Amino acid sequence: MVLKIVQAGEPVLRQRARELTPEEIGSAETRQLIALMRDTMRDAPGVGLAAPQVGVGVR
Repeated sequence: MVLKIVQAGEPVLRQRARELTPEEIGSAETRQLIALMRDTMRDAPGVGLAAPQVGVGVR
């Protein structure tokens, strides 16, 4: 599955991303997000991707 990359002007891109807790970093939800972001990055032109670019305000 490929996530939608948000475009300039989206509010999530202007907000400060919330830092994940150590518990969240190892969670199944975060691992799933990472896998989806990896698929999205490989499908899109570019060399990197941050969570806010796919509408998720975490870092």
